[in-house]
Amino acid sequence: MTFSVVARDPVTGQLGIGVSSCILAVGRAVPAAVPGVGVVAVQARSRRGLGAALLAGLADGTTPADLVRRAAHAAEDVDRQIAVLDASGAVAADTGPGSFPVSGHLTGEGFSVQGNMLASADVLPAMSQAFSATGGDLADGLLAALTAGQDAGGDLRGRQSAALLVVSGSPATDEDDGVRMDLRVDDSGDPVAQLRMLRNLQRAYDERDYETLAVFAPEGARDLYAALAASRRGDRVAARAALEAVRSRPGWSTWLASMSGDSRLSGVSQLLD
Repeated sequence: MTFSVVARDPVTGQLGIGVSSCILAVGRAVPAAVPGVGVVAVQARSRRGLGAALLAGLADGTTPADLVRRAAHAAEDVDRQIAVLDASGAVAADTGPGSFPVSGHLTGEGFSVQGNMLASADVLPAMSQAFSATGGDLADGLLAALTAGQDAGGDLRGRQSAALLVVSGSPATDEDDGVRMDLRVDDSGDPVAQLRMLRNLQRAYDERDYETLAVFAPEGARDLYAALAASRRGDRVAARAALEAVRSRPGWSTWLASMSGDSRLSGVSQLLD
């Protein structure tokens, strides 16, 4: 009923999972991760508490292979499909005999792809190849795998939801919860494509790509990003016009005044002084 990929970035140490399915809100059911500990995919007809138990086992120092072996011998987990990845990149997966066909898993160096009730046997090899061929950012590799899986047929029943979760390879602290990305598409006719759009929007926020945000941010904030983009490229006339549009909205002048010390807005605000 689901196809997913778990992986570790060997450069940054980040851990992540991408998943898609023809169920509502798959991001609630399949992926789970703890920064500095590991990430798990729990799918098919696995019991809902299995993910937490697997992460607790990783936190206690049990290897992914041992955790998967234990689950394979547990009578209550006969219908399971799981993948377990620890912070070092060690990975193990298992597809129980009760999983819906076409089903299976493929593991590689620091990653695993798995799925059940797939449209064809081509889905998992396509995902594995796409992830291995994608360099750079972990989230991009996870999305490439999901896209390849969907293009190869994906879930036999169709499309509904997808999710992308990336956490730090180091434990969370009081200053940093370790979550690098947590995006979900709960109900869509093309959830993987929608997830890719969200990932691109997240990148624009992270990289302060004001030109992109001036087009794709929520409507109420677009003029602000247009002002920031124009200011950055030295277009004072466009920056002033966009900022005037922001200030014309009820309550926004007060907000702009309260943000006068923000380095991103100080230069723009001076255009109206």
